[in-house]
Amino acid sequence: MKRKFGRVGRWPLRSLAVGRLYQAAKDERTIQTRALRLLRSWLSPQQRTEFDRKGHFDVVGCDTGKRYRIQRGTSANVHEIDEYGRLGTGWCFIPLGGLVEGDVMLAQKIALETDEERALSVANSFPGPVRCRLPGRRPSEERNSRVRLYPS
Repeated sequence: MKRKFGRVGRWPLRSLAVGRLYQAAKDERTIQTRALRLLRSWLSPQQRTEFDRKGHFDVVGCDTGKRYRIQRGTSANVHEIDEYGRLGTGWCFIPLGGLVEGDVMLAQKIALETDEERALSVANSFPGPVRCRLPGRRPSEERNSRVRLYPS
């Protein structure tokens, strides 16, 4: 018996593919996508790689030479980095206006690289990440100790 609708079976798949293509093109024009594309164009190759892999990138302040880590987000997303790569004091400063994540991060990058002192003068600071210390141990002992969950 011959099928009546031999070619009709392909059309739902084609319409689904066209729908997905249309949605992808539409997503490329969103404010968030355009802002992240602009941010990525301002990042160095190393910063871009770090941002794509880890969701943050490091910048060097123009006045003090300190390193800062800018993480994804729009507030409380900038931290100083010490010489060992640990996060220190956090800084919260955002540009005026209702900007999306990529635009805020780009403004923070430009501010720290071109006028660090002024940017930090208007920023609110907050303590860096809290590190847990085991009672009765020195920090050097904590780094060298290993906790085993299973006997080896």
